[in-house]
Amino acid sequence: MGTDRLILFAEDDAADVLLFRIAIKKAGIPNPIAHVVDGEEAINYLSGTVIYSDRIEFPVPSVLITDLKMPKISGFDLLAWLQSQPQFNSLPTIVLSGSAQQIDRDRALALGAQAYWVKPVAPDCLIQLLHGLKEKRLTSVNKALPIPALPLT
Repeated sequence: MGTDRLILFAEDDAADVLLFRIAIKKAGIPNPIAHVVDGEEAINYLSGTVIYSDRIEFPVPSVLITDLKMPKISGFDLLAWLQSQPQFNSLPTIVLSGSAQQIDRDRALALGAQAYWVKPVAPDCLIQLLHGLKEKRLTSVNKALPIPALPLT
């Protein structure tokens, strides 16, 4: 299943995108990554509108990883939109946020995120999280497996 399972990554910070791409490679995840810079672009991608209408070039992702604090449409609003879209009920969604606040975590999980990861300070921690994602989601046929969680610090 490996390389055809696209990861949609919604993140507005270029440094975080670079770190994520490096960590994905170091975790040995061969899956393609589609990057969008905000929640609006993520919604356009997921709904196949605007520049994302070609599903061969822009396939439906197998996993969505999103930041919370983004311009235009926030990660919270993206999660709320996903809840109103039955076709995405089974799309695993992970929040990767700089916020370690319990209220943000609770809200994201209440809006349907399967996991809430605080952006680690050390790249090795992100690599470890991505190893768990690889083991549980990207190489498994069983979509019911849990997504690894990172405790709040």
